[in-house]
Order: sequence, then structure tokens, then C-alpha cells
Amino acid sequence: MLFGASTFIWVSPFSTANIDLLAKVKNMGYDIIEIAVEDTRIIDWKLIKDTARDLDLKITISGAFGPERDISSTDPAFREIGKQYIIDCIRIAQQMDSPVFGGPLYSAVGKTRIVSPEQKKQERKWCVDILREVSQIAGDCGVTLGLEPLNRFETDMVNTVDQALSILDEVGNPNLKIVLDTFHSNIEEKDIPATIRKIGKDLLCHVQGNESDRGTPGTGHLEWQGIQEALTEIGYNGAVVIETFGQPSKELARAACIWRPLANSADELAEEGLAFYQKMFVPTHSAINA
Repeated sequence: MLFGASTFIWVSPFSTANIDLLAKVKNMGYDIIEIAVEDTRIIDWKLIKDTARDLDLKITISGAFGPERDISSTDPAFREIGKQYIIDCIRIAQQMDSPVFGGPLYSAVGKTRIVSPEQKKQERKWCVDILREVSQIAGDCGVTLGLEPLNRFETDMVNTVDQALSILDEVGNPNLKIVLDTFHSNIEEKDIPATIRKIGKDLLCHVQGNESDRGTPGTGHLEWQGIQEALTEIGYNGAVVIETFGQPSKELARAACIWRPLANSADELAEEGLAFYQKMFVPTHSAINA
């Protein structure tokens, strides 16, 4: 496995001004920096790619989905903005040699309501129709789309892996797979190792290995040994990335319900989290193409 750290640990939004993070992450011993794309316009992607190449640091791309990037929105303008954002991020992932672009592709983070069955069915149809379209674009670009279930406090649409698998089945495109975030799984799944086995190697494209409280991995009550055994059993050899929030924007803090510091410092969380990963998982350096 390859180990990564999200830019969210240190900054929100990430921009070219934060390019020193690449050297920091590399010097800590990580294989990957996961760049959360909140605003495509404030990042010089060529400079980022050149810097990462010089550092021998790999890049993965993740998304940030606010209300205006909601492909299941009742507002057609928001659905179109969301679709275009996904397409833009697919092309960024292709440019950065990221094998995946992942996140809660289906809806805005923080969108939680009770709606009628008819509205829920309609919102799902909008979502599935757009996912079919962008999954084809992703395949043409050599990028896998990763659909990430979120917990019930952050979305009312896809909370469990079963719900995610149902959408994958309806979309029917092999370029759409699943991102598993163990923080969300800890809330929504009965048995995380069993959930990993249910997804299987063919459909699990990315893992965000986050602690039960989104703090430093290894300091909470997550069943890490079982998770490691399940990943090994299915033959997963992709990335395991820490995604937590050190300095979230007001919008992100509200959507993800981050109200207090999750560690003494972002650097401490990243350093200690990597040490835990290295103890818990056996790294192999063949998962992501250079």
C-alpha cells in the first residue's frame, strides 16, 4: 500500500501559495499528497505537477461539494455546475496522473432533509443520469471515479456501502467505483471489515483511513486490525490516505461538523498518523503509477 496525506490536514482551500506542503509531506515520509480541489482557479497545476515530480511524490485528487455543486439538486443550474466541476476535476486528475477522483459525487455535503419518496426518486434519477455521463468521460481520460458514502449527519443520500453499490449498479459503468472513508463507515456500517470484503478488490478504488473521531489514526476505537486483515484478504494495494481537517473554512467546518481541534497540531497528526500506518499496514510501492 501507499500512504497519503490530504491537504485538508493543513489548509482550506489549497492554493499554489501552499506549494511548500508538497515538500513537507514528502519529508515526513508519505508517498502521496491528496489535493482537495475547492477552487480550481487558485492552483497552478503545471507547477504542482513539476514540483511533485521533482520530489518523487504522487498526487491523488479529491473533491469538495458545496450546495452549488450538487448533481441531485432541484436547481438545474446547480446540477450543471456540479457536473462541470466533476468533469474539470477528472481532467485535473488526468493531468496530475492521479488514478482516481473521489468524493461524495452525488450531492452537496451537509444536505440532510426528509423529503417525499417522489422527490427522493427524482433526485436519484438526476444523480444517476449525470454519473453515467461523467463516468464515461472519466474512462476516456483513464481516471476512476470514486463514490464516497458519508455519514447521516453529512448527507441523506448515500450513507452506506450498500447504497453506494446500488448506485453503481444503476449507473452500470466500470469506471465508477467506491471510496471508503473509515470515519463514515464507523458510524454507518455494522462491521467495517465485512463491508470491505463486500466491496471487494474490483470495486474498492481508494481508502481514506480516518480514525473514529477524525483525529490521529490509532488513537480512537476503530477496528484497525480487522480493517488491515480485510484489505489484505481482498488484495487491495491502493492508497490509504489521512483526510481530516486542521484549518477548515467556515463552510467546510459547518458541513463536516468540525468544532474543535482534532490534534495538538496538523504536523503532529500527520507524523503520528503515518507512523501508525507504517506499523499497521505493510507498504508495497507498486500501487499507483509514477
